[in-house]
Parts: sequence; structure tokens; C-alpha cells
Amino acid sequence: MSRFQVVSGKGGTGKTTVAAAWALALATEGKRTLLVEVEGRQGVAQLFETEPLPYEERRIAVAPGGGEVYALAIDPELALLDYLQMFYKLGGAGRALKKLGAVDFATTVAPGLRDVLLTGKACEAVRRKDGAGRFVYDHVVMDAPPTGRITRFLNVNDEVAGLARIGPVHHQAQAVMRVLKSPQTAVHLVTLLEEMPVQETVDGIAELRAARLPVGRIIMNMTRPQLLDEDSLARVRGQGPGIGRTRVAAALSAAGLGGARRGGRAERLVDPLLAQAAEYAERHALEHAQRAVLTDTGLPLRELPLLTEGVDLAGLHRLAAELRGQDAA
Repeated sequence: MSRFQVVSGKGGTGKTTVAAAWALALATEGKRTLLVEVEGRQGVAQLFETEPLPYEERRIAVAPGGGEVYALAIDPELALLDYLQMFYKLGGAGRALKKLGAVDFATTVAPGLRDVLLTGKACEAVRRKDGAGRFVYDHVVMDAPPTGRITRFLNVNDEVAGLARIGPVHHQAQAVMRVLKSPQTAVHLVTLLEEMPVQETVDGIAELRAARLPVGRIIMNMTRPQLLDEDSLARVRGQGPGIGRTRVAAALSAAGLGGARRGGRAERLVDPLLAQAAEYAERHALEHAQRAVLTDTGLPLRELPLLTEGVDLAGLHRLAAELRGQDAA
């Protein structure tokens, strides 16, 4: 299992939820994971029902088996001050630059610099070791930018290394890319079983592969259970014997939904019920087709259920258990 897990996905697919669940899933048997947020939305804090995350690594959860999940919301301005101190020993001068607004100006005018700082801070956490020479974190999970931006976001240090031929900037960019383009890293893509997210996922995979960035798994999020067997689906679609209205009315009546007499409540429910069944059959066919598209990528697929009651902390642990079980299988 790669030590740096990057989670991306089209907006609305639940990538932050998946990243949080993945961090919990990896923090088993006493392992320690760091969940990194880079978009400034504080989505991780909301999921774990904790205070907004500061620019420091803070423990936010304990997983089954005693594992720990830490979280870090990376602030580009503060990351730049760290960078200036690390390589140029600016110290108080760096803080003065922040007061003057120079740091904010630099990260706003040069968006590529912002991405360099974010990826660099995450990769530093991946490489960091304690006094005994052991990695501080067994895994680092990043809630990364959306699929349409992920390749450029991760590959920005390649561009920087090419522009800055010598010096600490060049060496830092090279060190980051050594992590990102190695087996230590895996970029996972979250999608729904819908045409637009699936197509964006397929396009994202092609871009990542072209940039020689390691692609991991596809996570099909918010999937619905199959409510009808294949024979019933075929009948709803008009393939084979039709569905007898009288039998449906009788079944509704037997379930206590009104008498089966003509014009009764049970009979009035037949048409809406059959219409819902037809809609379900159509959606099932579309999801089946999109699943086939994802299968054709050749990547491992993982599936997470739709939590109809919403995602709270208990739901997050349930999703983590699903991921652990599927990886174990």
C-alpha cells in the first residue's frame, strides 16, 4: 500500500468524505495517518465534528485497534513562511513580509507557487522521520483538488524544477517529484455512476498516465443497492412476461395498503409503483453501462454505499469499514 494517498474527484462526488474514510481505514492496528486538506474549505473538520483545523497537525480521531488520525489544513501563506525559514533562514524577516502583505501577494499572483507549497508540505510529512529513524506517519492522505485540476496540481514541481536549474528551489521541487512519481504515491479518483463524473474520471486517468503520475483505485461513491432481480428488471422493461396489474394490486392489499377491489386504494397505487419501477430499471441500466466504462480502465474498483441519512461520524466509520473490507478481500 502506497504511503501517500491522493484522493481527487469531480465536484459533488464526495471526495472529501472518501478521503476522510480512507484515512480512518488506514489507521488500523495502531497505525498513524495524517489527513491533509489543501482547499481551505474545512470539510474535514465538519466530517469529524471538530473545531476548524489550524495550521498544525492535530489528532482528530482514534480508529479501531488504536490507530490515530491526525489532520492538517495547509495554509499557503504560512507554508511559504516555513519554506523561507527552511531554505533562507529569514525568521523575523519572513513574518515582516507577511505583515506587509507580500506573502499573500505572492501566493495570489503566482498560483503555481501556491500548488508548490501545498504539495511540498504534504510530501514533507510523507518523508518525515522521528529520532529513531521511523516514519512519523504510516500513511498521508490528501483531500486534493478536483479531477480537472489534479494533474497540473501534482505536476507543478516538474515545471518549477525545469525553471529553477540550481539552488534550494530546484532541489526541493525534485525531492517532491521523487515522492509523487514513485510507488510511494497513489492517486485515487472518486466518481458517481453517472455519465459526466465517469467521463471526467476517464479523462483524468489519461492525463495522470500521460504525466507519469501513479494512478491507484477508482472509488464508486454513493452507490445504491439493487432492489430488483434481473428477471424483475426484464419484466419491467417489457422483456418477457408482463407484470400483472391484478397481482400487484393483490400484493399491495396483502401488505395492508387497502383492498384490492376495482378502484380501491391498492389499485390506485399500481400505476405510480410501476412508474417508479420503470425509472429504477432505467437508472440501473445507466449505472451498469457506466460501471462497464470504469471496468475498462483496468484499475481496481472500490464501491461505497449511499448513506441515506447523511454522513456523520458514525457513517464515516461505516465507510472506513467498507474500504478496509474491500481491500482485505
